[in-house]
Amino acid sequence: MDLSSLFSLDNKVAIITGASKGIGFSIAEFFAAAGAKVVISSRKQEALDELADILNKKGYDVTGIACNVGKMSDLDALVNKTIETYGQLDILVNNAGASPVYGPVHETSIKAFDKIIDVNLKAPFQLAKLCLPYLRESSSASIINITSIGAISPEPGLGIYSVSKSALISLTKVMAKEWGQQKIRVNAICPGLIKTKFSEAIWSNEAVLEPMIKRLAIKRMGESDEIGALALFLASPAASYSTGSVYWADGGYNA
Repeated sequence: MDLSSLFSLDNKVAIITGASKGIGFSIAEFFAAAGAKVVISSRKQEALDELADILNKKGYDVTGIACNVGKMSDLDALVNKTIETYGQLDILVNNAGASPVYGPVHETSIKAFDKIIDVNLKAPFQLAKLCLPYLRESSSASIINITSIGAISPEPGLGIYSVSKSALISLTKVMAKEWGQQKIRVNAICPGLIKTKFSEAIWSNEAVLEPMIKRLAIKRMGESDEIGALALFLASPAASYSTGSVYWADGGYNA
């Protein structure tokens, strides 16, 4: 085995949603450093252009394409523009997520419920389907769905968010089983408490943070790059026999 190419993404093209900050941006930088051509996506084109410029100045090949994953027409445009730009697609990372409410599940409005399901479950489902014809043509296609520790043990105040992430794990397993014969691997990463803007409502609240840290085997919050490194493994030849799996990066929260 050639260990020098085990984690290489040379000649691969990747789409990463929710990639303007935090975990998504870290994954983009890891992929680009490993040789992939990377499409970073989020809602604001200006922010994406600035980030792509930063990465391109490092010698990477990164393109920003704005997309609101909650709008199905935006998903079509994202895939079409990616193919127009690079002519192929090998890796999809469904990272974009929404959690517009914090509190008891009975206080969650139907509007908030719909937004959570649209972004966290419906969008990965639809985007994966749109990417499927191109992933079939890849020699080593990989889909990575970013879920959450709440998918197994619902997090207080994040009930419907946890429900959506639990369903995303099930969708991951379904796709892995059905698309395996087409040489498409599908896996999920469940981050624990990672210090990002998205999770600020948790780590900025001592009353919530302290009991979570006490439960961890590794007594600290995680960093975005610790998820980026795991995503690189799953996208690379190193994970060529891994599919339908759920990878915990939670400091031992679910140990």
